[in-house]
Amino acid sequence: MEFYPPWYGFVLSNHRLYLHYKLKVYLQELRDYNPAMRTKFPVTVHLFFFREKWILLLRRFNTGYEDGHYSVPAGHLDGNETVRMAAIREALEEIGVKIDLENIAFAHVMHRKAEDERVDFFVYVKAWEGEPFNAEPGKCDQLRWCEVEMLPENTIPYVKQAIQNFRDGVVFEEFGWEGQ
Repeated sequence: MEFYPPWYGFVLSNHRLYLHYKLKVYLQELRDYNPAMRTKFPVTVHLFFFREKWILLLRRFNTGYEDGHYSVPAGHLDGNETVRMAAIREALEEIGVKIDLENIAFAHVMHRKAEDERVDFFVYVKAWEGEPFNAEPGKCDQLRWCEVEMLPENTIPYVKQAIQNFRDGVVFEEFGWEGQ
């Protein structure tokens, strides 16, 4: 015959109540789940062009986002294109250089939150054809090679962090979330 302490029934009863409560909460969450309401946010590709200890930066101008601050060449995926295909397109559009697919390597990915939520892919361009120039003067007012150890003060913070992450071998980061 097994012995149960007098309080065992109370614990067992409370455990059942807790499990019942958790099951009700889970079932309500399933009823509330709506696949059409899944998070949708912009996906961007950023390109790292290096020459020894120098990285190519452009100063944003007349875009409505971070104007007057430095970034690397970048742009949104247009849909129905891969990250590397978007990188090839953006390199040609923004700085007038041609990149072959095999010369694009994964560098970093960042899930970040500012005014909205975004996923940013950063790629390292191993080689390119042509000399970079400002191919979008309506969106960029300066293109320059900067020493990677001494980025301008007005470099966009998440871009600066991604460059450092790449140099440190960090491949993923969550940036700008509350509590960080």
